[in-house]
Amino acid sequence: MAKASKKSAALQAPFNFNDRWEELLENQDFIKVFLSDVLEDYIVKQRWYGGKASKLKYIELAEYFRIQQHGEVYYGLILEVNFVEAFFQHYFLPIAFVSDESFAKDDRILPISIQDQEGFIIDAINLEAFRKVVFERILTAIPNDKTRVRYHKSELFRDCEYESSRFMGMEQSNTSIVYNDQYVLKFFRRIYADRNPDYEMSRFLSEKKDFRNTPAYLGSVQIKDQDNTNITIGLMQQLVDNEGDAWEYMLKEFHKVFSTLENKRINIASLPRTEDFGRLQITDVPAQIIDWVGLNVFMKVQTLARRTAEMHVALGSEFEDTAFTPSHFNGDYEVWLKNRLLYQFQNRLNTIENSLHKLDGLALELANEFLDRKNEIRKRFVRFDWTKLKGERIRVHGDYHLGQVLVKDDDFYILDFEGEPESTIRDRKVKQPPLKDVAGLFRSFHYAIYATIFNNLEEYKHEQHELFEAGEVLYQYLKSVFLGTYIEHIQEANLNIGYHKERIFLLKYAMLEKAVYELGYELNSRPRWAVIPLKGISNIINN
Repeated sequence: MAKASKKSAALQAPFNFNDRWEELLENQDFIKVFLSDVLEDYIVKQRWYGGKASKLKYIELAEYFRIQQHGEVYYGLILEVNFVEAFFQHYFLPIAFVSDESFAKDDRILPISIQDQEGFIIDAINLEAFRKVVFERILTAIPNDKTRVRYHKSELFRDCEYESSRFMGMEQSNTSIVYNDQYVLKFFRRIYADRNPDYEMSRFLSEKKDFRNTPAYLGSVQIKDQDNTNITIGLMQQLVDNEGDAWEYMLKEFHKVFSTLENKRINIASLPRTEDFGRLQITDVPAQIIDWVGLNVFMKVQTLARRTAEMHVALGSEFEDTAFTPSHFNGDYEVWLKNRLLYQFQNRLNTIENSLHKLDGLALELANEFLDRKNEIRKRFVRFDWTKLKGERIRVHGDYHLGQVLVKDDDFYILDFEGEPESTIRDRKVKQPPLKDVAGLFRSFHYAIYATIFNNLEEYKHEQHELFEAGEVLYQYLKSVFLGTYIEHIQEANLNIGYHKERIFLLKYAMLEKAVYELGYELNSRPRWAVIPLKGISNIINN
């Protein structure tokens, strides 16, 4: 890092470092160079940095705070990253000074000299001593802590001591640490001036509702910013031993399904169809479909439907905490929803108009259909009329898909309640119809089916259009079996999700919203896959 070494010399020259880090962090000349010449280069290379699609303008140090124990001191920085496009994001970066080069390795931020001690400023999360301090501060948290950095622990987190810590893996937006092979502490990298929904939902489901199919809440770290607002920087949960997520699981299962199509020489055109958004028990599924798909997939879908229903029942059964009490539809919600979706729709419309040259075949055909019928699609979003809806809105997962579900034995565990990455923190906490989560999961089923086809196209003997046809048949049965179990459990618990026509309207509405949301990502990142959300949009507008 020769370049960083030159910067280090420039930073060291004017300063006389004292014992306290505060003098360094309060020195405006140091901070100016540190932020512009060092951190701009550093954070844009990190996996958790979410501004890669925008042009960074400058970074400011919004504030800093101590993370300490028994005289061992680290500093948490809240960085305000400003973009040329006139918006900003906040990131959490804890820092440490180490003199041993072996601790720095590839994670060094800046070579520097403090009190004639040569060393490196590094991301403190890479330092085991820092990870141990945070673990022990949560473990020894004091009830009703009123300090600026506030540690909290649940009654479940006790009778243990620090043994080991390691990184969990290839996360994108956050950094998770596994402690003692039993607990997970998620450090939120991109942060918001509010409590993180993942913290709120995890604690509510664990402590208030004893919902067992999500990792148990164990503790958290919050700070009070200069405006006296709570900011969540860490969430401690139980580690769930698992066999991977439901996305990978379903890809393997669907590969078996399409391989059976080949091996049994099934005539796709003769496969029996089913009603869109129908309700089926496994005993209602035609024998011909069971022979093709197998019982296991449908049984797993039923289990996932049951767990989803139980999650929604837990979230919709609160009558004291106003953040979680159910609400009815109203005019304010309708205005919020329409404004949000029409803005998103216009954004995607612009993207698709500028991306037609990237598409061909069915994707191009569906993209042109989207453009030809854009006014009809826009009207579908405008057609939302709250006065006709009798169901309730509750806090929901908000970004529910197969990748947010862990597989363990024959069961599923739901995690990551942060909400849609594109949404503001306030929007993520708006109460929504529970069927919004169901719609997200259905879109994920659709994705998994098409991903299976794309990933194995050379192996299958059928033509792509025939596989797409079979995939749509499979998709209809998966939805119907899911709804058969989900609605039964919801109704048994008296959670009001509306009458039959209302449920279908809300599902179609939310699935159209989700597919339009997905379209922007696919057109920008992998145009070949744009056919999946385009097909989802086509299914809805043609039914």
